[in-house]
Amino acid sequence: MADSVYKIIELVGTSTESWEKAAANAVARASQSLRELRIAEVSELDMQLEDGKVVAYRAKVKVSFKYEGGS
Repeated sequence: MADSVYKIIELVGTSTESWEKAAANAVARASQSLRELRIAEVSELDMQLEDGKVVAYRAKVKVSFKYEGGS
């Protein structure tokens, strides 16, 4: 296996249904503009509240992808 370098970015996905869907939304969106996604790590979960009720689930996700930048 050749040596490689990976870049990590942090995203926040949201969903009105679950944390799993919030995390999946973040990865799905990242895959639209980034190539060779490798790992997604959920680093934090929280909820958006209104009037004491949950209105959205939020997942902070660290996504890594192969770095192809110049020298």
